Amino acid sequence: MNLTPGYGETPLPNDELAALLPAARDLLEPSLTKAAVYDLEQEIQDDITETMVSAVLEGNIQLEELVTDFFLRELHFLLYGQVWDWAGKFRRRELNIGVAPEQIAMELRGSLDTIRYRWEHTGDWTAQQFGIVTHAEEVRIHPFVDGNGRSTRLHADLIFLATQETEKPKLYDWQLDKRHYIDLLRAYDQHRDPKALAAFIETVSVEQ
Repeated sequence: MNLTPGYGETPLPNDELAALLPAARDLLEPSLTKAAVYDLEQEIQDDITETMVSAVLEGNIQLEELVTDFFLRELHFLLYGQVWDWAGKFRRRELNIGVAPEQIAMELRGSLDTIRYRWEHTGDWTAQQFGIVTHAEEVRIHPFVDGNGRSTRLHADLIFLATQETEKPKLYDWQLDKRHYIDLLRAYDQHRDPKALAAFIETVSVEQ
């Protein structure tokens, strides 16, 4: 008999329990499992995505505001601030991915400033590539303890959306081959060219 719990039944490890906010703990108990936390995070993400997409489509959030380190931190906080104590905070410990913690703030701001400048003053990228290069740079830097994937993918969607002047706007389709996606992100780390990654990630129409 296999008594090893599946992912859905796996209890949160002690380090994650320590970072869980009291309100989230009260909401989740007695089911303090990875699956329960994932479901809560997904529910929050769905709400935030709907709100943010509407704000961009209505012109309440402009591109200049989106392509900043401040907005990314705020977005991360909105996604995780009801669940984790690290929401919206740059990581302070070294990982085997990303830049060193002491370099995160400067690297992220410098990268986003450069990306925004190139978008405004050159024809280097299409709108689709612009959102993807932002995502790839943020993944390369890996600014947060956790939640980098969700926050940077949504950030890319909002940036892509803000660049489109069409009655049928699109978002990225993140239902993809994750192994190839990761390979392309690693390749981007080497050459800093988003074109192959952007070509791989398809788009879908926004449901309005």
